[in-house]
Amino acid sequence: MAIARQVLCLSAFLSLPHARSEPIRYSVAEEAESGSVVANVAEDAGLAPAQLAARRARLASDDGRQHFRLDRGTGRLVVADRLDREELCGQSATCTLPFELLLANPLQFFRVEVAVQDVNDHSPVFPEERVTFKIPETSNPGSRFPLEGARDLDVGSNSIQAYSISPDNEYFSYFSVSFGSQSEDDKYVELVLEMPLDREEQAEVGFSLIAVDGGSPPRSGTTQIHIVVLDVNDNAPIFTEELYLAQVLENAPEGSVVISVVATDRDVGINGDITYQFSQAVGQSHLAFAIDPRSGEIKVTKPLDFEAAQNHELSVRATDGGGLSSICKVLVEVVDVNDNAPELVVNSFSSPLPENALPGTVVALFTVRDRDAGANGKITCALEDQLSFSLRPAYKNYYELVTVSTLDREETARYILTVTAADVGSPPLTTTQTFTVDISDVNDNAPVFNQTSYTMHVRENNAPTVLVGAVSAADADVGPNAKVTYSLAPAHPAEQPPCSCISVNSENGQVFVLRPLDYEQVKQMEVLVSASDAGSPRLSANVTVRLVVVDENDNAPLVLYPSQDSSPPSSELVPMSAEAGYLITKVVAVDADSGQNSWLSYHLLRATDPGLFVVGAQSGEVRLRRSVTERDTVKQKLVVLVRDNGQPPLSATAALSALLLSDFSDMRLPHSSLATEDNSGSLTTYLIISLVCVSLLFLTSTAAFVARKMCKRKELKGGRVVHGAGNLQSGLADAATAGTLSHAYCYEINLTTGSGNSEFKFLKPILPSLPPQHCGTSGSTDGERDFPRGPITTEDMAPNNAGMLSAEEFNSLSFN
Repeated sequence: MAIARQVLCLSAFLSLPHARSEPIRYSVAEEAESGSVVANVAEDAGLAPAQLAARRARLASDDGRQHFRLDRGTGRLVVADRLDREELCGQSATCTLPFELLLANPLQFFRVEVAVQDVNDHSPVFPEERVTFKIPETSNPGSRFPLEGARDLDVGSNSIQAYSISPDNEYFSYFSVSFGSQSEDDKYVELVLEMPLDREEQAEVGFSLIAVDGGSPPRSGTTQIHIVVLDVNDNAPIFTEELYLAQVLENAPEGSVVISVVATDRDVGINGDITYQFSQAVGQSHLAFAIDPRSGEIKVTKPLDFEAAQNHELSVRATDGGGLSSICKVLVEVVDVNDNAPELVVNSFSSPLPENALPGTVVALFTVRDRDAGANGKITCALEDQLSFSLRPAYKNYYELVTVSTLDREETARYILTVTAADVGSPPLTTTQTFTVDISDVNDNAPVFNQTSYTMHVRENNAPTVLVGAVSAADADVGPNAKVTYSLAPAHPAEQPPCSCISVNSENGQVFVLRPLDYEQVKQMEVLVSASDAGSPRLSANVTVRLVVVDENDNAPLVLYPSQDSSPPSSELVPMSAEAGYLITKVVAVDADSGQNSWLSYHLLRATDPGLFVVGAQSGEVRLRRSVTERDTVKQKLVVLVRDNGQPPLSATAALSALLLSDFSDMRLPHSSLATEDNSGSLTTYLIISLVCVSLLFLTSTAAFVARKMCKRKELKGGRVVHGAGNLQSGLADAATAGTLSHAYCYEINLTTGSGNSEFKFLKPILPSLPPQHCGTSGSTDGERDFPRGPITTEDMAPNNAGMLSAEEFNSLSFN
């Protein structure tokens, strides 16, 4: 529609005869305010102001936009609205606003052009606030790097006139700005490199670029220029140290980090990406370590051994992405750990050792060593709990095990010596070596009997070559030095063995009795037994062996009283008035044996009236069990059994008789009459006669008896025996040779009626209260029959008294 209108107006204009060919030109500054007067167009058109209103003057433009308005009253052309040249004309060098002044009646128009004058109202503006350039660090000075220039909406001298780099930046000298135009419309701005770049020194450069227009005052625009220096692989990796020193414990576990090597590359990107690797193997060290290709950590890959290698030298290569590399050395020192116990090597050892070895004798020589180093390899040696041996240093690591005191195999036959070698590491390690030292024997000990003396027993009547015991001697030595043989030795070196009835087995020390022995002849004997070893020289010891003969019950009791050899046997008188317990007589017997074999007991074997008598089992006293009665038989016969206590027991019998009398008229009844009475068989008649005689002669008998006793006492005081001294059988002395009574005893003898014609009847020890040298008779006042009593001294028992026992013979009698 606008185009059609323009065409129509142009046709009309061409058809108008009164149109001016030259336009009326005006100029006005942009940014003029609304109402600003541009010019008096009526005056310039040759029109009166009144004509403008009359002819309906108006302004018309091709685009229909009214930038100006006509004041019809004055004919002035004024600005209708604020003018912006950049909006109206853009970047055109000139900005003209054409329009027509139209008049009607008649139609007439005037071409008017208003040039809008630029005003410096715009500052230069860069397209971007920050411009980044990536420039290789190898770019040469003079290199140009084009920029997109700033834009300034103003034109002419108000447009951009120059570019500059802000001088307040330290890098402004690296670049300069080249500004120009290849044509009127083709302007360029370039950064020119003035100095070489080094990314490693300055990876980035930044500065401000300023664009300045030509206005007054000038306006400027700024943009930030960021230069990124592109890396070029012009730097090889560099290690932080040329030689790395590291320490690692030899017991470090696998995977332990030993050290990290670090290499830097001033390049970036792939050129600065560094990888690590072992460049070459020094020995076999690389086998024990591994390196992380990215981090450079060197780790342990297998157990280390300080004793095998104390240092490991590694060569590490660092390579960047561009192929540049460098090498460093890594020296790994293996730190010793106390992982090796001391070693003890025996060089010489002597065993067995004679027990007479002198102190200081070397038993063993050994060396000690430790593969560790430092304190871990320092060794101390000690001998545990031993007083007879000690250690002494010999040379460097050599030690000697020596004796320090005399040895005694019998005290200690074997020594187990423990030598401990310890280092001073932490914790300390130890090694022990055991030396077993046997002590060889020397004949330095004589045999020793297990008893100081021996007492052996053998029963009499033994079988020939009977074993009675054994002696035993031990020798603390060993081997031949301890082999003991036995033999009989004389009491003195010049004597011969006194007894040929004893023999000793030389091998085992058994003692034999070679022939039967009789206790009654030999009760004991002593011999000397010698024990000798087989050493050189021989050593021996003696011991006394006492052989005691043990009594056997091989002797039966011998009845001393009443004598069993008299014929006819004597009779004991018992008064009819005797009460129970009346002592009739005492059976005296002895036994040649000893001990319990001679212990005698008495038993009533048989009697005419067993209920009338009782025999003391220990004393042999025959007493009345009850009182005598008229009905009892006058003549009583008794048999007493005397038995010893041996096994088996032996015995003897004693036969005796007793007369029960009512009166003792005849003190001495003839043996013939008694025998006649025995043969008559009528005891009653004789008893009646005896009683009558006793009754008639009672007084006479009593007086005669008292007188007789008195005479006997007087004779005893003179050292003589009154009755029966010549009737004691000499055989009693022979039977009593084994007695044990001492000479200092005094004995009392009781004799019955008719003892002048009979043998020795009864013996009884005197009371201790009686004087041993003053003995006499005493009468009985109890109505019982009194027996003659009186002491017998050892002088009266001498052999020169016919029929009497000697003191030695009498001592062998046993009284129970």
